[in-house]
Amino acid sequence: MTEPASDLRTIADLPFHVMGRHPKPLLIGRSVGGTIQGMSTKEAFERIRELALGFASLGVCGGDRVAIISESRPEWIVCDMAILALGAVTVPIYPTLSAAQARYILEDAGARLAVVSTHLQLEKLQDVRHLLPALEAVIVMDEMDGGAAAKASVLGLDEVARRGHAQITSEWGKAKEFRDVARAVRPEQLATIIYTSGTTGEPKGVMLSHANLLSNLLAANDVLDVGPGDVALSFLPLSHAFERMSSFLYLYAGVTVIFAESFETIGRDIAAVRPMMVTGVPRVYEKMQARILEKGQAAGGVKGALFKWAIGVGLRRARAAFRGKNVGPLTAVQAKLADTLVLSKIREGVGGRLRIAVSGSAPLPLSVAEFFAAIGLPITEGYGLTETAPILTVNPPAALRAGSVGKAVLDVELRIAEDGEILARGANIMGGYYNKPEATADVLRDGWLHTGDIGTLDPEGYLAITDRKKDLLVTSGGKKIAPQPIEAILKRSPLVSEAVVLGDRRNYAAALIIPEFTALERRLKDLGRPPAERPDLVKRADVLALYQEIVDGLNRELSQFERIKRIAILAGEFSIDSGELTPTLKVKRKVVEEKYRETIEALYGEH
Repeated sequence: MTEPASDLRTIADLPFHVMGRHPKPLLIGRSVGGTIQGMSTKEAFERIRELALGFASLGVCGGDRVAIISESRPEWIVCDMAILALGAVTVPIYPTLSAAQARYILEDAGARLAVVSTHLQLEKLQDVRHLLPALEAVIVMDEMDGGAAAKASVLGLDEVARRGHAQITSEWGKAKEFRDVARAVRPEQLATIIYTSGTTGEPKGVMLSHANLLSNLLAANDVLDVGPGDVALSFLPLSHAFERMSSFLYLYAGVTVIFAESFETIGRDIAAVRPMMVTGVPRVYEKMQARILEKGQAAGGVKGALFKWAIGVGLRRARAAFRGKNVGPLTAVQAKLADTLVLSKIREGVGGRLRIAVSGSAPLPLSVAEFFAAIGLPITEGYGLTETAPILTVNPPAALRAGSVGKAVLDVELRIAEDGEILARGANIMGGYYNKPEATADVLRDGWLHTGDIGTLDPEGYLAITDRKKDLLVTSGGKKIAPQPIEAILKRSPLVSEAVVLGDRRNYAAALIIPEFTALERRLKDLGRPPAERPDLVKRADVLALYQEIVDGLNRELSQFERIKRIAILAGEFSIDSGELTPTLKVKRKVVEEKYRETIEALYGEH
């Protein structure tokens, strides 16, 4: 925890706080081809100041909306800080959205400027530019080529910074003016409108003030022990409130943050950065677990047996710790040996310095929490929503409780409604949904935010999430099934990449399963069975039997009405680009149900 700062009234004060407290040679960087490129604290501050003055020269002032459409990279943070320092409002837009989706957000928010990362994003925006009369200019982070520079109202980010720099050097007092404008921003002033990616329906613009964000920043700082000596690797989208708040925390605490080149290069980037801290979503940790298990099991022979033994010992120790118990002397000795021979080598595979791994955005399956604790990398789980800026709870690192998302953070109060819904209130709760008073009234009632999640609070204040209220499946017999815990158990298998449980208004539960094809092909080879192309593979009786065996094992853990009666194996994978996943890798159930309607009907057609 960094000592609370008295110089921080709003997020607009953050650049001055960092400059005064955390001068260092590398503050923000990016992994490119396995090497680190970045900026010092001084360079970052000067770039923020230049861009703020450059934006102001384009007419941006307090309350104006400025959109950022970009992958996570240093320029994202720098632009965000520059916008907020002017008292303007940042509108993040995922770069994976279509032109029509981006246009909806830009139009709804009334964005005056849009900052985009690449020429590809520029072209996407140019396709709908004629439909956005309020959008005065588009600014491109990447270096401008002649064609882009010749387009009307298109500027390079470097050009905007040059305009700001020219003002500082030619007009006395401009540097002080920048500080004065930032200092004039009020805590209650709107800081950002974040449009929920959502798994269904039209996106809603969540309005968060500087006070909302600062409250949550200080709450995160209260529970996470990070400081100037730490290095973080960031690979989640900054358009998501969870990673954006993480970026605020890194700046506040003086943590060096390095952005991964892409999702696909995370392994290489971890080796290059050797982070002490990462933030992820459950699917990222599930995939890491699957890769570690697959590699260990593929070793075979003595190495494979040793790996299995070490994981087993680690799990016994982790489960005891989660219950607040100590293991016996024999297990303690075994745990030390297992760590020396196997577990420490697994940790070396993630850089060897990782001490804080945070998971958010969705509930972390218990099996994943236990596994990472077993290998000596316990995951700190948090819970929240975009509407709560976003953190509501954190599982305290010194008192982790498996199966829980922890206790309410500073200045947050929780209670459980009669129907099991989690309600929250505090300084971090949004002002409402932009342009949507009815939707706001639906979730903000009597001073409490209705989260839409179902959960329980134990006597010590630990919160457990059961499911999304809207995701609950109600069978034709009136039984309620929470799909996420069942899907999490299915995904424990190294052979399962993704699973979607069905059954709403049906007379039994069924499931769509996407194989982890590399692991499946290896298993078939071990069994002496022939390979095949994926569309043929998923139809084979022997493959179906493998997955039916997994489901049969699952069903033994479930109540009668929860048991999966039929399954379909899919050849295609879910992705953000094809529309089945949100940018934080959550399954869009309605999209999946529509896309695979015929397959789903076949699961129920004969019964």
